[in-house]
This record gives sequence, structure tokens and C-alpha cells, in this order.
Amino acid sequence: MNKIETKRLVLYPAAREQMEAMIAAERDDELKAAYAQMLDGCLRRPDLWSWYAMWMIERRDGTHVGDLCFKGLGADGVVEIGYGIREEHQGRGYATEAVEAAVLWALRDPRVSAVEAEAEESNLASIRVLEKCGFVPNGTLGEEGPRYTLKI
Repeated sequence: MNKIETKRLVLYPAAREQMEAMIAAERDDELKAAYAQMLDGCLRRPDLWSWYAMWMIERRDGTHVGDLCFKGLGADGVVEIGYGIREEHQGRGYATEAVEAAVLWALRDPRVSAVEAEAEESNLASIRVLEKCGFVPNGTLGEEGPRYTLKI
């Protein structure tokens, strides 16, 4: 299993049981559906588990601070990343640290040519994370807002 370690964090793709538990516990219908879609992708393509799974973001002491995901591995080499930090852990740079590490991991794969993300225009914190990690607006609009790209 893939695992990414940073100065303060450990990131790893969730196992099926962890994803099922997160789905069962989630109260937000939109997130519940997104998590279920991730699990479905994992089960349909177990050979690409890391590209569909929910990745856990934990501090080195084991405290769960958030999660991220890649939304599959596109045939064109473009992967999309999504991320979220629990409210009580926001404002500490965890999102930037996690996204930066995950993007570096993804770009090491020779099949990946670019990483994209979407951020609602009102989500200034998420936009700032993307900017700090080197993403730039690519002029297109996605379901969640403007799209940003980081190329090799």
C-alpha cells in the first residue's frame, strides 16, 4: 500500500473497511455520495485503488485531520485531486502540506501528465492552497467552480 509521509503528516489510501465506515458515519448527503463513488471506483478497479480511494490525512500522532482523493487516473494522464480538512484542524497548513505531498507522489507516476483541482470562487482558503502548491487557473469551469492545473 502507498503511504506518504511529510514533516507533520501521514497520508495513506483507506482500506475498504475504513471507507465503508466513513460512508456510514457521514451525515452530509453530498459527501456520502462522493465517498460511495470513491469506494465503487476502488472495487471496480482494484489495480488502481490509490487513484480512487479516499486518502486519510493524519498527524504523525495518529489524529485524523482530513482526507483527500484522486478522482481516478484519466487515460489522458490528467488526475483530479480533491481535499478537505476537518474544521477543528483548519488554519494550520495541513491542506497545503497534504496537497503538495500528494501531488508530488502523483507526478512521479509516468502515466500522469498533470494534476487538476476545482475550487468554489468563495472558498478562498482552498484557492490559496492551490496557489501555494503551484496550480494556476486553466480557464474552464467545473462542477465545483473554476479549474486549476499543475503541469509537469
